[in-house]
Amino acid sequence: MNLIIDVGNTQVKLAVFEDSELMFNTVCKKDLLLIELKKIKKDFLIDQSIISSVAIFSEAELSEIKKVLPHLILLSHTTQVPFNNLYGTPQTLGVDRIAIAAASVSKYPSKNVLVIDAGTCITYDFVDENGSYLGGAITTGVKMRYKSLNKFTDRLPLLGLTYPKSIIGKTTEESIHSGIVNGVLAEINSIISQYKEQYKKLTVVLTGGDTNFLAKRLKNGIFANPIFLLEGLNMILIYNSKND
Repeated sequence: MNLIIDVGNTQVKLAVFEDSELMFNTVCKKDLLLIELKKIKKDFLIDQSIISSVAIFSEAELSEIKKVLPHLILLSHTTQVPFNNLYGTPQTLGVDRIAIAAASVSKYPSKNVLVIDAGTCITYDFVDENGSYLGGAITTGVKMRYKSLNKFTDRLPLLGLTYPKSIIGKTTEESIHSGIVNGVLAEINSIISQYKEQYKKLTVVLTGGDTNFLAKRLKNGIFANPIFLLEGLNMILIYNSKND
C-alpha cells in the first residue's frame, strides 16, 4: 500500500492508497506527524511512501520520519513526474503544484485542465491537452484575506468564513463578509472565463481546504475534489515505482 503525506501551511493530510483506491485518510498537526505515522503503520502494510511539504522540515525531523518510513520519496523538482514541466523556473515550483499537475494528467488525460487549489493560498494551475504543465497564478486564500484586514487595520475585527447575506453589507461585519467572499468568487469565475477564452474545451477542478465552502457558490461545470492533491502524490509514487 502507498502512504501519502501532504504537509501544508496549516496542517498535514495523510492518506493510504491501494493502487488508485483510497483506503484511509486523516488530518493532523505537524508536531503530531510522527505519532500519526506510527499509528498508520500499525494498521496498514505500507510498501512505499511519498511526502510533499510546503513547510520546512529540519534535517533532524526528516531523519526521524525516514526511520519510520525507510522507502520514502521526498517530492522535489527533480522527482520523476508523469507530465512535461514547462514552468519557467521549475526549481521554484511548489511541490503542491507539482502534485496537482500529476493528478491532472492522470485523471484527465488529453484534456486542458485548470485546477484551483483553495487553501491558505489560492493557486491556479494549468495543464494542456498534450500533458504539459504551463504554470498559473498564486494569490491569497480566503482565511488569509480575513486575517489581513484585521492585522493591517486598527479597527476591523477578525471574522470567520461566512456566506454574505447580500452583496450590500449593512454592518461592518456584513461588509467584510461581502467583500471577501464575493470578491474571491468573482475572482475565480473571472479567471475561469479568461482561460475558457483561450481553451474552449476546459476541465475545471476545485480542490483544497475551502473546497466545500466555495463550490456551492461557483458557477456550474466545476469538479469539486478535496483530495485531488493526494491523488496526484499517489500518481507520482506509482509512476516512480514503475520507472525504478
